[in-house]
Amino acid sequence: MKILYGVQGTGNGHISRARAMAGALQNHPDLEVQWLFSGRNPDKLFCMEAFGDYWWREGLTFVHREGQLDGFATARQLHLRRLLRDIRELPVDDFDLVISDFEPVTAWAARRRGRPSLGLGHQYAFNFPIPAPRYRWLPRAVMRAFAPVHSSLGMHWYHFGHPILPPIAQPHGLPGSGGHILVYLPFEHHGPMLGELAQLPERFIVYGAPVDLPAAENIQLKAPSTDGFQQDLADAHAVICNAGFELIAETLALGKPILTRPLAGQFEQEANACALSELQLARVVERVDAAAIRDWLDNDPAGVRIQWPDVAGEIVRWIADGRRQTPAELANSLWEQVVPGRGGSAVESAGAAAE
Repeated sequence: MKILYGVQGTGNGHISRARAMAGALQNHPDLEVQWLFSGRNPDKLFCMEAFGDYWWREGLTFVHREGQLDGFATARQLHLRRLLRDIRELPVDDFDLVISDFEPVTAWAARRRGRPSLGLGHQYAFNFPIPAPRYRWLPRAVMRAFAPVHSSLGMHWYHFGHPILPPIAQPHGLPGSGGHILVYLPFEHHGPMLGELAQLPERFIVYGAPVDLPAAENIQLKAPSTDGFQQDLADAHAVICNAGFELIAETLALGKPILTRPLAGQFEQEANACALSELQLARVVERVDAAAIRDWLDNDPAGVRIQWPDVAGEIVRWIADGRRQTPAELANSLWEQVVPGRGGSAVESAGAAAE
């Protein structure tokens, strides 16, 4: 089977999930995969060896400024004519299946040519009534139109009674005790954020900020690095981050306490914050400052640890087997393998997904 696999490259979470899928796909040589990435300039992509001779298209992306989505800047940088040309010219007829991890060029090309397509990722969980800000029908509509597919496998930290899969998130190494707090807030105004961290006695390792910024002695700035980040995450005492899906799933797999601030105006992150609060998996704040961090560290219990199954491996086996199971049956089998967390989290009662 020949597969065209499109990945939205705007956030590192999509690429992290794709790396796990690439590893699982290597165990099935009968599945021949061509990867395509969009949404990020090619010179900003790193650690891409797992994807071989991948294709790149400009696609669609969102512009963020100082912790919130900038709708006007997003609209200004949209090259609609190029996007339509890329969709029209993409050779989807050469493939038996198109997989889209919320990647619009592959998804729309498959729809235009009537090719079988499968959506894979967190965004497809929003096809179901999961926790989200009320009265936000427009963002839901935009999300459904962004990368439409014939069928989909949505993922979340909990199934909420729907055929939603657990995350693709395996810890890279055993949890350590490096004593530092990992900070990944790439969309924040970095100067004020570093000033807040400098007021605290704890040691911080910060990713997502320019490494040449002046920083206090308790702050170490690090450049993007897949292996380095994973090691610092495993060794961290706790994690401060935005409400992106994949990083929080990996942090839960390691059992680290989480302080999170959703990106303002970004529907997915605001919905994730609703879910985290409902499931009691993290402390959600509107502002990351010294006072909020101090209160979190002094008063929150230890993090919730959840052992996710090998979701990537099961999905690839499901595809190789001709997708004979329904998505609900696949979801049920995976949730039965989840080892739920401790500490009062609603995920303790996960069990099997709804029929």
